[in-house]
Amino acid sequence: MNDTYTLYFDGCSKGNPGKAGAGAVIYKNNTEIYSKSLYVGDKETNNIAEYTGLIIGLSEAINLKIKKLNVKGDSELIIKQMNDEYKVKSVNILQHFKNAKELTELFDEITFTHVYRNNNIRADELANNSLL
Repeated sequence: MNDTYTLYFDGCSKGNPGKAGAGAVIYKNNTEIYSKSLYVGDKETNNIAEYTGLIIGLSEAINLKIKKLNVKGDSELIIKQMNDEYKVKSVNILQHFKNAKELTELFDEITFTHVYRNNNIRADELANNSLL
């Protein structure tokens, strides 16, 4: 049986821009194997926080030598940008997008799927916990 790895990511910004946090969680066959909360900064946007969550999750998946990854997030903008459905128009997030795209090259297979917030509870919790 092949193992299934799923990364959920999220970001939050209280004020947008404001105090921002990111969260990422990786599951192997529906069992949590990694989670991280990260404080992003005092005056960051929600999109920067979201990309930060994605990048820390992708980086850890690479560290864990995961080659096939399903990525899920509740930011439709970022999912569509990563799927090349939307162009990146904001110079503020362009470098974050490029960094995330570079990381995706290190996987044999990677998918990006939009989920609603109620299906992204753990990553949302991690993002918000970074602000405590």
